[in-house]
Amino acid sequence: MRTIVTGGAGFIGSNLVNELIRRGDEVIVIDNLSSGRRENINPQAQFYEEDIRDFEKIKSIFKDVDFVFHLAAFPRVQPSIKNPIEANGINLDGTLNVLVASRDAGVKKVVYTSSSAVYGDQLELPTTENSPANPSSPYGMQKYMGELYCRLFSHLYNLPTVSLRYFNVFGEGQTSEGAYALVLEIFKNQRLSGEPMTIVGDGEQRRDFIYVGDVVMANILSAQSDNVGKGEAINIGQGKNFSVNEIAKMIGGPTINLPPRVEPRATLADNSLAKKLLGWNPTVELEEWLEKYKASWASDQRSNQ
Repeated sequence: MRTIVTGGAGFIGSNLVNELIRRGDEVIVIDNLSSGRRENINPQAQFYEEDIRDFEKIKSIFKDVDFVFHLAAFPRVQPSIKNPIEANGINLDGTLNVLVASRDAGVKKVVYTSSSAVYGDQLELPTTENSPANPSSPYGMQKYMGELYCRLFSHLYNLPTVSLRYFNVFGEGQTSEGAYALVLEIFKNQRLSGEPMTIVGDGEQRRDFIYVGDVVMANILSAQSDNVGKGEAINIGQGKNFSVNEIAKMIGGPTINLPPRVEPRATLADNSLAKKLLGWNPTVELEEWLEKYKASWASDQRSNQ
């Protein structure tokens, strides 16, 4: 198969590219490296350093492509609040460009990266795909509108699409800086530097953490499955959540609290639809992975001495 991964130099995108290549796909990466890293790009992938906001630059890349995995985004809640115009350009204009290019090239299916941020704060947990959208940031709003664009293109132009609502993704290649800053990596760097772990607010906000390898498999199954392609939105989460305080306790060490910020109080996925439509199941538990992750810190420290 010939596939495109937009955002293929990022944390999740590079993991997906590596697995697709391992399976024998011909993979094309489109990334402007604004948050992705060149060293993440698999040398066997064909790389285009282009911006998805520039339709004329990207449209020809889609020729003779079977599947498109659209992960390129301005993916942080807080920066989208500070800079909603740039976030809108990438998350909405860029997504529209990808959909038009896919439609015009006759792509078999577009798998769109959405987010649990579309839910915002919910009165009832876990959230199902029928829970009302209630985004509390431009990022969440833009991701939801991207889903609506995908659904529209499926119904109006017969372009098969499916939207995957990722919850908090962790795993190999996660970063403490840039687009996919994750609390686990931030805490790691603070502990290795001898600094206290910084907890925003009271630390009782809870998040559903899902392993990056399981997210990769959800993407591949979405492309392969005949059960999806009409613009469906599907939760990709573990179905279990942890507070930031609990994460800090698992890592161990001193903490300090910072002022609270605008963010959902809790996320928790009902992942039964992914199991039903995709035959997907999460395979890695955060607690087990975190123990191995912590053990690797000591190894890294010894090798750097």
